[in-house]
Amino acid sequence: MIFDAVSKKFRRGERHDSLRDLFPSIGRRLLRRGRPVDKGALDAGEFWALRDVSFEVGPGDALGIIGPNGAGKSTVLKLLTRILRPTRGRCEVRGRVGALIEVAAGFHPDLTGRENLYLQGAIMGMKQVEIARKFDEIVEFAGVAEFIDTPVKRYSSGMNARLGFAIAAHLDPEVLLIDEVLAVGDARFQEQCLLRMRALRAAGIPLVFVSHNLVAVLDLCNRALVVNHGRVMFDGEPGAAINHYRSAPWTSAGAAAAGDEPDSGIRIRGVRVLDERGHPQQAIRTAASVTIRIVYEASRPIDRPHFAVDILRGDGVYCYGTNTRLDRHDFDTVEGHGHIDLVIPRLWLLPGCYSLSIGIIDAHGVRPHDVRHNACPFSVISESRDLGLVYLPHTWHSPEPARGTAPELVVAEEQSVL
Repeated sequence: MIFDAVSKKFRRGERHDSLRDLFPSIGRRLLRRGRPVDKGALDAGEFWALRDVSFEVGPGDALGIIGPNGAGKSTVLKLLTRILRPTRGRCEVRGRVGALIEVAAGFHPDLTGRENLYLQGAIMGMKQVEIARKFDEIVEFAGVAEFIDTPVKRYSSGMNARLGFAIAAHLDPEVLLIDEVLAVGDARFQEQCLLRMRALRAAGIPLVFVSHNLVAVLDLCNRALVVNHGRVMFDGEPGAAINHYRSAPWTSAGAAAAGDEPDSGIRIRGVRVLDERGHPQQAIRTAASVTIRIVYEASRPIDRPHFAVDILRGDGVYCYGTNTRLDRHDFDTVEGHGHIDLVIPRLWLLPGCYSLSIGIIDAHGVRPHDVRHNACPFSVISESRDLGLVYLPHTWHSPEPARGTAPELVVAEEQSVL
């Protein structure tokens, strides 16, 4: 899959409410026909949806594309599926493409789920016998067996998404393109989708995944692009890409809260997340050692300041907070440049996107000198599939019951219920 210096421009729609508006528009179009076409220039009313975007996705690679709404993410997928043609550049995809670009995209609303399944398979170039061989597996995955002979216009958005993804991911795709399918699914369906996409990637299928679900991008992809206004702002490891996205100017990252008064005397100049070797990290493994380094600058002597750290999940859930005053760790007077380290020997957070909020408060714990909300986004990764917020180390045991005790246990349980 190759995307080589691709640009795509669109024209903003024109409305003609009268002949007075229509005739000048026709005249402009006729005049443009005689001119040489400059694909790098914009006429009045045109805009770039994508500008000089390049990437390659090889066998077994999964590319995540993230960015704010209107950034051009879905345009990339429409170019890859040949729904659109690039204005400039080269876009090439080899092999049978399984794509879910919009919920129920490509479905005929008056056809049943069964008929749409066969129609989509035919569009992908599959023979009827091949589709029939996969039919039961697709319907079971989608969970729509009861409604498979109902017109899809009667389906909910979730049912449409389940059927659309099941078709795209099960009809032997050689390339898989997915856009925001997880946005309308429940938790069980999302997990099913991720498991299926991981299996396809393990089988060597190249995959492009557009999503606002940053945890899913982190879990699935080995590379990610951050796109904004049609340009690639970052291209690299998913954890670093997510941190770039969450720290970008279109978010409120790094905004100061209460410490902007000029006489506060001390400022937070930086926050870093370090591994046990002191190397900056964007993605930390569950249970790994982590150091949170707060870099400060004091323009005058500050008597016994206290340093505070809060950890919040990406959706705003408060995970943990501590400060040097609670820990009865007093510092002497600080001045000039320096840093304070908070060492966490085991970070027991489950996989997800998190951020640090940092504060410096006075000796009495009353007045803030400086506060930085969402000062340092970071990600946690793990092989654990546990649910919730924190990982609790655990084991499962199944001891052999003593002979003759099982009936007594059952009786006791029944009596307790009654």
